[in-house]
Amino acid sequence: MIYFKFPFNEKMYSIEENSDKKSVIFKSFDQAESINFNGNIFEASNIDKRLSSKSLIQEESDFSPESHHEYLEKLHKVIKIVKENNLQKLVLSRRKIFKDFSEINLEQSFKNLCQSYPNAFRYLFTKNGNTWIGAFSEVLGKYNKTTHEFETMSLAGTIPVSETWSTKEIEEQKPVSSYIRNVLQKFRKDSEIWESETYDHISGNIKHLRTDFKLKISAEDLDAIIEELHPTPAVCGIPKDFCKEKIQELEKFPRELYAGFIRIETDEFIQYFVNLRCAKLYRDAVHLFVGGGITAESDPDKEWMETELKSEAVLKNLSLLS
Repeated sequence: MIYFKFPFNEKMYSIEENSDKKSVIFKSFDQAESINFNGNIFEASNIDKRLSSKSLIQEESDFSPESHHEYLEKLHKVIKIVKENNLQKLVLSRRKIFKDFSEINLEQSFKNLCQSYPNAFRYLFTKNGNTWIGAFSEVLGKYNKTTHEFETMSLAGTIPVSETWSTKEIEEQKPVSSYIRNVLQKFRKDSEIWESETYDHISGNIKHLRTDFKLKISAEDLDAIIEELHPTPAVCGIPKDFCKEKIQELEKFPRELYAGFIRIETDEFIQYFVNLRCAKLYRDAVHLFVGGGITAESDPDKEWMETELKSEAVLKNLSLLS
């Protein structure tokens, strides 16, 4: 079962799994794992009562979260790698794990998330023992089947809403925009690339720097563009292949669906969202996935606090059964 809402749209949708039509596909960060929901998308009035905490599996892994000290040590190591290799940025992530968790009211948790983040793509699903929930704003791509217009965005840099941008965040966002610009140039053909000014994108208690891009493309180029864009520097780093290797080497846990993407096809659009601000749910535990872009100017303590702030996006909206 799956339930989701598009940004700025409070209609709830689900999948009637009655055909081979690949309407919703979740891809893992490394694209090795794929969870498909085949069938027709329909507007759902409520969540099926069978989707409850009783449907969740027990957490049987021996995962233990990284301590504050462990993560700071790793951040120092990453900053050293960034400096030695003259990298623009490298994205490091961690899991925040809560054991012996009380039973979660899945329906209310999803409602809370939808109310807190109306400008985000929001979802809740369970399939083959996997139960995930998330809300995030980063669009990897949106293709209009009628106009052939393709949209994407550069979203990077994170600070609390009340703070002012520093050089670190501004410099962190620039290579993401540059990377996207260079990818789109390859598929430009006869159309011009439209680019917005960089502006604040607010998401709950934090904000990011955002730049939007648009251009017209051929339908047959869509998969190739997505393949080139993913993973963007916002979730991986630059250069991409080197940073992917370092992520596998340095991170304590596999990312699974975190920082992968979701493909949704409707009659009008094919949309791709980057799977950030998400959690994997168990009957007795919650695994929250968070990360941040590390540059030569990064302060380890601030990077730790950034991941703590990001974890609140899902955590504060989880509703426990009384």
